[in-house]
Amino acid sequence: MTKRERIERCISEKQNAYLSRVAAYEDAVNRLADENKRFAEIKSNMSSIGAKLALIALSGDEIKLKEYKVAISALEKERQKILFDNGIGKIKYTSDTGYIDGRICDCIKEQSRKLLIEELEKTVPIAESTFEKFSLDYYPDVETENGNPKKRMTEILKLCREYAIQFDPQKSPSLLFIGNTGLGKTHMSLAVAYELIMKGYDVIYGSAYNLFAAMEAEHFGEHTDKNYKNAVECDLLIIDDLGGEFVSPYIQSLVYNIINTRLLARKPTIINTNLSMAEINRVYTPRVASRLLGEYTAKRFLGSDIRQQRSTRK
Repeated sequence: MTKRERIERCISEKQNAYLSRVAAYEDAVNRLADENKRFAEIKSNMSSIGAKLALIALSGDEIKLKEYKVAISALEKERQKILFDNGIGKIKYTSDTGYIDGRICDCIKEQSRKLLIEELEKTVPIAESTFEKFSLDYYPDVETENGNPKKRMTEILKLCREYAIQFDPQKSPSLLFIGNTGLGKTHMSLAVAYELIMKGYDVIYGSAYNLFAAMEAEHFGEHTDKNYKNAVECDLLIIDDLGGEFVSPYIQSLVYNIINTRLLARKPTIINTNLSMAEINRVYTPRVASRLLGEYTAKRFLGSDIRQQRSTRK
């Protein structure tokens, strides 16, 4: 679901809820009129005076007009008291349509963000994958042939925090996270996604397998390109586990088109992969490998599988 579709859905839900409240209010008022004789009389008198007001206004009789306005004001005051005494409150109209002064209200934007988080929660633990919950305790502060895991991951955490704070959908660089499974690549990219979604950016996140499979099925089955279009047009695209998909000639072409189109449009992308630089060169076409290794800011994750560490610590 695109950002626009989420906004439209939230507005529709809010408007339907408002119409339901209006219907419930009118039903309550009608029942009160059936049960309360004085309330029914007030309703009838207000209707009668209202019809006469228009005629008197045209006649120019200011004294009579003032008398009628005073009378209808007194009736309305009595009507509101009866409503209040019977637990029937006024309907609040502010932003009930999803708009304030022609602009989408903040409540709709907030609801849209929650909807996207709920969508992602069905497949990934985004609410649990925040920067605050990324622990550096799993990375040893020792020197290895590839570097110091603690220092490297501290740098990457700082980079990603700043990336989320300074994000610009037309200026931020694309990132390539490389490293063995279980080193926090998914957690880190989800943390970026969470921060940007909370800021209102249009973020698409998915595994390479699911994203590309959906595009392939849509392309050959429905002969449309909605998923592909959304992927190349969103503010930030995050592709998790590149290399986990079946790399057919069509997928090769799809990967290249997505990467190249977003680079040309200066739209940032974050890609996670368990593949090494050499494996990327071997699995994908030279055009894909060239853009990933030449145009993306690559960061290699170091350490040992966090999931295994957690299991042994229990």
